[in-house]
Amino acid sequence: MKSKADLFFENLKGKKVAFIGAGVSHKKLIEIFSQEGAVVTLCDKKTLEGFGDYAQTLKKLGVNLSLGENYLEGLKNQDMIMRTPGFEFFTKELQDQLALGVQVTSEMELFFQLCPCKIYAVTGSDGKTTTTTLISEMLRESGRTVHLGGNIGKALLPIVRDVKEDDVAVVELSSFQLISMKQSPDVAVVTNVTPNHLDHHKDMQEYIDAKRNILIHQPRDSKAVLGYENDVSRNMEDDVKGKCVFFTRLTDISALPDCGYIDADGMLCVGDTKIVDENDVALRGKHNLENLLAAFCAVNGDVPYEVMTKVAKEFKGVEHRIEPVRTLNGVQWFNDSIASSPTRTIAGLRSFPQKICIIAGGYDKKIPYEPLAQPVIENVKLLVVMGQTGPAIEKVVREHPDFEKSGIKILRADSMEQAVQLMYENTQPGDIVSLSPASASFDFYPNFEVRGRHFKELVNKL
Repeated sequence: MKSKADLFFENLKGKKVAFIGAGVSHKKLIEIFSQEGAVVTLCDKKTLEGFGDYAQTLKKLGVNLSLGENYLEGLKNQDMIMRTPGFEFFTKELQDQLALGVQVTSEMELFFQLCPCKIYAVTGSDGKTTTTTLISEMLRESGRTVHLGGNIGKALLPIVRDVKEDDVAVVELSSFQLISMKQSPDVAVVTNVTPNHLDHHKDMQEYIDAKRNILIHQPRDSKAVLGYENDVSRNMEDDVKGKCVFFTRLTDISALPDCGYIDADGMLCVGDTKIVDENDVALRGKHNLENLLAAFCAVNGDVPYEVMTKVAKEFKGVEHRIEPVRTLNGVQWFNDSIASSPTRTIAGLRSFPQKICIIAGGYDKKIPYEPLAQPVIENVKLLVVMGQTGPAIEKVVREHPDFEKSGIKILRADSMEQAVQLMYENTQPGDIVSLSPASASFDFYPNFEVRGRHFKELVNKL
């Protein structure tokens, strides 16, 4: 019998499909859909020249083009529209087509519909990538074939026909992906929900509601793992259809079944089982203990405890997450470019045993910076600000009542090059420097990865 995936691709023949944007995942899908006989239209703000060499590929595939200022005209008269996560779901042109009965979907939505194996999914404002990676590492270490994707790793829809029933898929899901999801994973993790992406969502409630989609379509035999200390994620218990477990490093929830917590002896536990001493955990930072606990809870029952212990002792982290870069003249440099919100920067600051020096600032996501002031006063000795949000960060720190007595020094930079140079000139042996922007990257960089790698390149050239 043919799989759902096989039938889906067979039924593409003659179907009119519009792709919004030609990102990495869409490029591969445009190729596959075209080869399967779909009549593909690419809708993109770019001109044909803006695609460079890819323009020839589009020509060879026979893709129809709707480009430039009026690119959304290409959404009309289609059978299916493939939305890229960065394109707002509630855009009028998209909603108009939805009202006409056009199928509006995305790479991840289709993967959920067609995937034959168990799916673990993680969302949250902070900790998503590390938790997702930990889950995948534990499952892989236990001998499972793991397909890692979503907001991390590779697009999974192009390989869905190769996924076996006894494999597992582990995906990270952003609010942009979740906002239109009509199917939830077998195991869902919500790490926390704090203000983020308010430049994209109309308000905080829309952002929260998008996150809830990871839970509200789950079946009765599913599992939900929720951050206990965050009010929003804890209150999502009301959305849970199946088994609900919590995790926390701060509160004694040992009486709750199968929950993740740290006991009085500093042992990370799941239920009654002690997994690992917090002093033996390879990851830096107290917040990563929570990510570990979330991962333990997610795989509990599917992964042996000894595997959980092994991964906790050996896994040292993901690129751009308090990543050691080098030690130069006694100064330690770290790349924490993933810290694109105040809460992430705060977690990073609290990962070190001393006051540190940070580079902060970037693209403005319309989130408040007042919560950043106190942790900066307490944990920072030198602050270099840059980008669109640099002035806002400097303002809240200077306005803090303890600013003068804190002794914190604030410098301004016009670029990452200048920021790194200022840090080099104003630090001394024993200091710790971290790129911890508390802001997105889009004022100077296409994403936080490019920002982090540029920072590392500059530091390694010093």
